[in-house]
Amino acid sequence: MTDQPAITVDGHAIPLLGFGTWMLEPDDARRMVAEALRIGYRHIDTAWLYRNEAAVGDGIRDAVQAGHVRREDVWLTTKVWVDHFQRDALLRQTRESVANLGFTPDLLLLHWPKAEPSFEETLGALNEAQAEGLTRAIGVSNFPSAEFRQAQALSPARLITNQVEYHPYLKLSKLKAAARELGSSITAWSPLAQGKIADEETLIQIGRIHGKTPGQVTLRWLIQQDVVAIPRTAKVSRAEENFDIFDFILTPEEMDRIHALATPDGRIGDWIDPAFQWDQEWG
Repeated sequence: MTDQPAITVDGHAIPLLGFGTWMLEPDDARRMVAEALRIGYRHIDTAWLYRNEAAVGDGIRDAVQAGHVRREDVWLTTKVWVDHFQRDALLRQTRESVANLGFTPDLLLLHWPKAEPSFEETLGALNEAQAEGLTRAIGVSNFPSAEFRQAQALSPARLITNQVEYHPYLKLSKLKAAARELGSSITAWSPLAQGKIADEETLIQIGRIHGKTPGQVTLRWLIQQDVVAIPRTAKVSRAEENFDIFDFILTPEEMDRIHALATPDGRIGDWIDPAFQWDQEWG
């Protein structure tokens, strides 16, 4: 798909640096997806809930028509919202997403774990969507380790990623270990901690050594773990900055210094169903 770094999971090459579209209004989503593909991104992330799937599809078509990319070179992810986890609703929403995008997505995720309907019904429907050709691959998002393992046990097809919040202020050892055990991967949303990393002295110091910003250091830290990162921005200059991370390598000592920034209260976005709880990484 692309000569930039990718992680291969179950035969699928997923570019390690993607472009996220959460909270982008349709006009911005279309503009920024086209710009991101011009810059060199080859991985675009959206969701039914974002209400910008049609604009994302338009942005991809704009980039294709401009000659910046071929559709087959773009990894496109969308997600099923929790209100649509019953079988018929899941298939209906997936068909709607395909129509919105104007493309078959490469990856379809369950947006958050939900206690009802049963995992058996929802994972069965997700596999059915894949079997019907409504997506190339399937996965989950925001699943703690126990639910991740349970979901894979119920899924005949490989769940090729678990998209979760991950940045230097979070410790994710157990979930990363679960992903390795399951032959899957981790995708990081909010990889820049909603901008909080910009003032982090450790990242500033490391960045000075490499001539990079704290954001570039953070994204490099993620992809060197084989974690997929999907930063989001409405600014072309920031998208260009975020993409400029392939010309330096962090040392093991620098990687450890960044890992040491994690704290027990580092989570920013927590909308998990009360039936579930995050992995306990501390104490």
